[in-house]
Amino acid sequence: MAATTAAPPSTAPRRHIAVIPCRWGASRFPGKPLAQLGDKPLLWHVHQRCLEAKRLDGVVVATDDERIEAACQELGIDCMRTGEHLTGTDRVAECAERLPAGAYINVQGDEPFISPDAIDAVSEALEHLAPGPLAVNAYTELDGIGAALDHNVVKVVVDAEHNALMFSRHPIPYPRGDRPKYLRQLGLYGFTGTALSLFRHIPQGPLERTEGVEMLRFIEHGHSVRMLPVEDEGIAVDTPEDLARASTLFRPQPVR
Repeated sequence: MAATTAAPPSTAPRRHIAVIPCRWGASRFPGKPLAQLGDKPLLWHVHQRCLEAKRLDGVVVATDDERIEAACQELGIDCMRTGEHLTGTDRVAECAERLPAGAYINVQGDEPFISPDAIDAVSEALEHLAPGPLAVNAYTELDGIGAALDHNVVKVVVDAEHNALMFSRHPIPYPRGDRPKYLRQLGLYGFTGTALSLFRHIPQGPLERTEGVEMLRFIEHGHSVRMLPVEDEGIAVDTPEDLARASTLFRPQPVR
């Protein structure tokens, strides 16, 4: 199917663009991208946070669902229709094949409070990424044990060079000795087009299928993912209960 947009983005090469992958059929929260936070859907809030970032040359929602596409058209948000995909990063990879840019920032559509500064930090880190790692993935330190135990919160352990060793929904590392620091992987990734093409053409491995964490695809195939510490106090909306909690934290912000 041909790409459709609310306001067709230019196909001229751009430096860095944000792609917000959105699908309807999330098992834990069907229709989540259009769930209302305040008087706007979740995807609108994520789009606004991307607009507030200073290093991006554009923002586009990527979806295979006509309801999400229609909402984007109504809201004046650039939207690209894609085929069905296993993960959001596979969806971003399809966009990268059709929308030229120097690099792509994958911003998950369930992060309405994502920090624009964190988006900029991933963009900057990607621009200066040394040879080796194929992606930049933001993370923050978790404060409470409750979040570490929550299987909806993906944890990561890193090596001395800040490369990811493992991602898991289980609290890792196991606290046998000293109490460890638990690190939360954010749904905020940066890739070059070449890295996205590789991601799309290598198969899912058993760890990715088991954990449901797409960055494990690179790890399982021997590729590095550079983890980037950022400041971000927002919450991801994985369930209707998360949305209720987000609503208590929501404060309307001026529209750009």
